[in-house]
Amino acid sequence: MSHFAFLAAALFLLAASRWTLPTSAELPRFREAPAFRNGPGCVSAPTIHIAMTLDAAYLRGSVAGVLSVLRHSSCPESIAFHFLATRPRRFRPVVAAAFPSLTFEVHRFDPDLVHGRISSSVRRALDQPLNYARIYLADILPRSVRRVIYFDSDLVVVDDVARLWATDLAPYQVLAAPEYCHANFTTYFTDRFWSDPALPHVLTGRRRPPCYFNTGVMVVDLDRWRAGEYTRKLEFWMEVQKRKARIYELGSLPPFLLVFAGEVKGVDHRWNQHGLGGDNKEGLCRDLHSGPVSLLHWSGKGKPWLRLDAARPCPLDDLWAPYDLLLRDDDPFSDV
Repeated sequence: MSHFAFLAAALFLLAASRWTLPTSAELPRFREAPAFRNGPGCVSAPTIHIAMTLDAAYLRGSVAGVLSVLRHSSCPESIAFHFLATRPRRFRPVVAAAFPSLTFEVHRFDPDLVHGRISSSVRRALDQPLNYARIYLADILPRSVRRVIYFDSDLVVVDDVARLWATDLAPYQVLAAPEYCHANFTTYFTDRFWSDPALPHVLTGRRRPPCYFNTGVMVVDLDRWRAGEYTRKLEFWMEVQKRKARIYELGSLPPFLLVFAGEVKGVDHRWNQHGLGGDNKEGLCRDLHSGPVSLLHWSGKGKPWLRLDAARPCPLDDLWAPYDLLLRDDDPFSDV
C-alpha cells in the first residue's frame, strides 16, 4: 500500500470512529419485561399517549417508569409512548429489547432549540437541554397526537394511568397538574423579579391566585398549546432570564409558572407524591405526604437507583426497586 493510500485509509477510519454513534451496549442492559395484554373491556379504550425523555443518566429510571405504567394499566396495549432523546438511534434498541410488545416512538430533540436560552441553576441536572424538552412536545410530536401525559424519568405509577388521562380540561385550560397552593410561591423567583416594576404584573389577572405545580407530571392539550403558541411564550421568559435579568434559579420550572400558574386544572395530589429525592442540594430522605398515592416521584437530588446501588437507600426507595429491570453482571440470565 502506498503512503498516500495508507494515509487516506487512516483518515477514513479516524472520521468513522469520530462520527459513529456509541452502540447500545455502552448503555445499561435490562431484563425483558413481561408482555402486558388488554382485557376484554379494552375494545373501545382510547389510546393514551405518554411522553418521557431518554438519556444515559436517567435511562434506568425511565425504564422503571414505563414498567410501572404497564403493570398497573387496565389496557396496557392501548398506551403509546413517545420518548424524546437527543440521539434516538442510540436508545431505540434498548427500549425495544426491554419491551418487545410496546407501542413507542423515539423522537429526536434538537439541543439547538434551547441553545443560548439555558442559564445555570441550583443543580447541574436541571441545566441539561433535555430537561427543557417538555416545552417542545407540541412541536415534536405528530399533530395526530392531540393530548399527552408528560412524565419525568424519576417516578413510578402505582395506579391505572387511564384515571389521570380522563382528567377533564375546561375549554380555556391547556394543562392539568397537581397544584400545591400552600407552597410559598414567591420563593420560585428572585428578588430581582419581585422588585421589577413590570415583571410581577404578569401574574395578575389570572383566573385563580397563582400556585406552584410540579412539571414532572402534566396532562397537556396539545391542540390548545399549538393554537396558543405556548412554546413561544415559555421561550420568552427563558430569554428574559438569559438576556435581561436573573429572575429565577430552578431550570425549566419557573417559565411554566409564569405562563400557566393560576390557569392550571388542578389534579388530585395522589398523582404526584413528589419530593422523594429530597431538596436540590443534599437529597435527604423524605416521607410521603398524607393521603392516597397513585404516583411516587423522586424529584430532587436523590435518585432511588443511585442510593440503592450505594447501599444507602431511603425507606421509600424500596418502593421503586420492584420496577428496576437493570440486568446486572451477576444476574443468572445476563448472558442468555
